[in-house]
Amino acid sequence: MGRGLRAVLALGLLFLRLAQANFAPYFFDNGVGSTNGNMALFSLPEDTPVGSHVYTLNGTDPEGDPVSYHISFDPSARSVFSVDPNFGNITLIEELDREREDEVKAIVSISDGLNLVAEKVTILVTDANDEAPRFIQEPYIVQVPEDTPAGSSIAKVRAVDRDTGSGGSVTYFLKNPHSTQFSVDRHSGILHLQAGATLDYEKAPAHFIAVVAKDGGGRLRGASVVLSATTTVTVNVEDVQDMAPVFVGTPYYGYVYEDTLPVGGCAPQPSVTSGHLLPCPSRCPRIPLLDGWARPGLASLSSCGGRLWTPHSGHKQVVLRGEGSEVLTVVAMDGDRGKPNRVLYSLVNGSDGAFEINETSGAISITQSPAQLRREVYELHVQVTEVSSAGTPAAQAMAPVTIRIVDLNNHPPTFYGESGPQNRFELSMYEHPPQGEILRGLKITVSDSDQGANAKFNLRLVGPGGIFRVVPQTVLNEAQVTIIVENSATIDFEKFKVLTFKLLAIEVNTPEKFSSTADIVIQLLDTNDNVPKFTSHYYIARIPENAPGGSNVLAVTAVDPDTGPWGEVKYSIYGSGADLFLIHPSSGIIYTQPWASLDAEDTARYNFYVKAEDMEGRYSLAEVFVTLLDVNDHYPQFGKRVQEKTMVLGTPVKIEATDQDAEEPNNLVDYSITHAEPANVFDIDTHTGEIRLKNSIRSLDALHNITPSGDHTWSLEVQAKDRGSPSFSTTALLKIDIIDTEMLSRNPMAAFLMQTKDNPMKAVGVLAGIMAIIVAITVLISTATFWRNKKPNKVLPVRRVLRKRPSPAPRTAGIKWLKFRRTKAADKFVLREDPPNENCNNNSLGSAPPPKVPAPPPPPSMAPSMAPSMGPAHWMVPTVSGSLAPQQPHPSPKPKALAKHKAAGRPVQSALVSELRQKFEKNVHNEAYF
Repeated sequence: MGRGLRAVLALGLLFLRLAQANFAPYFFDNGVGSTNGNMALFSLPEDTPVGSHVYTLNGTDPEGDPVSYHISFDPSARSVFSVDPNFGNITLIEELDREREDEVKAIVSISDGLNLVAEKVTILVTDANDEAPRFIQEPYIVQVPEDTPAGSSIAKVRAVDRDTGSGGSVTYFLKNPHSTQFSVDRHSGILHLQAGATLDYEKAPAHFIAVVAKDGGGRLRGASVVLSATTTVTVNVEDVQDMAPVFVGTPYYGYVYEDTLPVGGCAPQPSVTSGHLLPCPSRCPRIPLLDGWARPGLASLSSCGGRLWTPHSGHKQVVLRGEGSEVLTVVAMDGDRGKPNRVLYSLVNGSDGAFEINETSGAISITQSPAQLRREVYELHVQVTEVSSAGTPAAQAMAPVTIRIVDLNNHPPTFYGESGPQNRFELSMYEHPPQGEILRGLKITVSDSDQGANAKFNLRLVGPGGIFRVVPQTVLNEAQVTIIVENSATIDFEKFKVLTFKLLAIEVNTPEKFSSTADIVIQLLDTNDNVPKFTSHYYIARIPENAPGGSNVLAVTAVDPDTGPWGEVKYSIYGSGADLFLIHPSSGIIYTQPWASLDAEDTARYNFYVKAEDMEGRYSLAEVFVTLLDVNDHYPQFGKRVQEKTMVLGTPVKIEATDQDAEEPNNLVDYSITHAEPANVFDIDTHTGEIRLKNSIRSLDALHNITPSGDHTWSLEVQAKDRGSPSFSTTALLKIDIIDTEMLSRNPMAAFLMQTKDNPMKAVGVLAGIMAIIVAITVLISTATFWRNKKPNKVLPVRRVLRKRPSPAPRTAGIKWLKFRRTKAADKFVLREDPPNENCNNNSLGSAPPPKVPAPPPPPSMAPSMAPSMGPAHWMVPTVSGSLAPQQPHPSPKPKALAKHKAAGRPVQSALVSELRQKFEKNVHNEAYF
């Protein structure tokens, strides 16, 4: 019983202790490739950016208590990561480098506040292609003999890449494979001499080969990259004996002259080189030097002994005196410059025993006296032989040497004046001499004391070309020199005060080309051959219009290159615009007349001509343009101080002011309303002057509400102000009548008058148009009437022959017959008034009372049967002349009026009948056609 109780108590105590126990937290293990858990088997690329979130620690507590996370590192290692204790986010805080550290060891822990669980983890750092290949054993310098066979290996390069995988593999290639004689094995890095290629020390003693090492590529920060490195391999080519000797300074020429050295001549002098000449006493004759020129005080070997070296084209030439003298020296060297062999010289053929050569120095000497030589030209062949280090002959080469034997040409051409040898001639002459003129002031003679071909030489002038020419141009022994003017225009004192030439005499057919020179100095004298010239063809000046009289405008300048009084210039002006200006005759200053008053509004621009003249009347002209600068000196002006305008509701009225100033902004006008009652009715356009009602006023009723008086007329004070400086302004009073458009629609004429009230010219134009139309219609009607009446008024001939009666009737009988037949024949004609007029149509009706009828003429003596019939006339005739027209039918007049009309027309009828009788009688007597 007691034992069972103890067992129960022990079991209860055990449960109590279990109830009070706290279990430790733990990490989740999510396996390989997971980014949360306990970092077991976690790997990270080395190119992961610092600050990246790389992992999340994840765990739990059995009791569900909150947990915190921690990470720590060995004290000797870097702290690569940091962790958020609450969320377990791990961040990279140090840069990774697999090549330096391929794994990171850390301790991660989780805690619930009472229990801490720690685990040691290893994070693997994976490779990224971040390392470029690197060459080792640099620099690469190799020595290669020039006879190395093609395809041979000459060097090996090696580069390493610390990356793994494809990023660590290295291949090789040449940077410029097409411009080199070498190739490289892409895997081993061995350099080869390409097939068919050869090395030549003499052409290229060294080669520089750029070799590139490239890795296999890989990924870096998400991108595929390929890294490379470059090194230079220096290949020094070693020279070998594979070239023949080479002569230097070919071809070789030498000259041998006969010995003309006088007794007591100069002793042989030491040889000189590099073209330096050896001084010799002045008694030694001048003989040709190797460059073809003679120099006093210097002698070549032919007259003083010894040898001379000249730099002429690299050739070595010598002039020698006699037997045993050195003619020239040939020079040869081994073609292999790296390790040259010694060379020996020898003459092969062509010397005929007259010449010999020093086998070590290459100096060729004459072995006989020049007088004993039978040939003029010797063609020698010099052979040079290499001697190897063992003392055996090696490669050979040959060069020709030409030696010419000639007589001594020891006199150069010499110039003489009137007093003997002379090398300077002077002359004074006026500029621009006539073409072809001879310079007679120069007395020049040239002579060469040699004979034959040695005395033939050419003459020419050295200096400015085309001015003079020399005659003769080729001389044999001696000639008088003549200089002739060839280009007169170039001989200008203003261009050249002094003309200097070299008169050169140079031998033609001699190897030495002896020459002499003489200075020709010509002093030119001035003449008046130039016209004064202005510095510009036209001058432009601007002056203000308010400039006072006598103000300077501008200064013109003309230059006459002539000297003395010929170069003095006198100025004058002329032209239509020159009235207001003067010019100083010496200085060329143009100024306004003292009384001149300039006005840009009247004349804004003046132009005239200035004349520059020298003392002999030579002159030139230039045009002057003077522009007046406008000054704001006019007020804006309104047409009227008080103006009346009529405004149709909705249509603006315009007020305009003009400013007489010539230029902007002085003549630009701005408008403003300075006073209006009420002030809120009108607006004005600042630039155009248009006045309109404010936008809020759209009817007369609205306008009447603003103006309690109800007037239709408003007064405004309008100001016109120009934009000049200082600015001027003018005001005008404007009275405006405002009407409605409905009023105008009822009366078109009133509308027209209202529209033209502000523009009278418009009304005048309309009226003129109406009058022109009326006149045109009147002219057309008058023209038509004229042509209609002109045709009936013509009296056409009648094809009827009036025969003369043999015995005319008595006068009394004819008169009675005429009276008897008058009433019947006169009815066929209408008598018209004939006043004088421009058209001579006699169609106008007379309004004045008729004049007294003249007495009738005596009746014609004609048969009664031949008299024409006359009818009653209806118009008064002021003269006895008139025109007849057929009577037109018309209504019968009243009896009283008809009787009165007949009574008034009887005298006229009688006069007309008498005139007609005379005409008819005359025609009958003349047997005319009527």
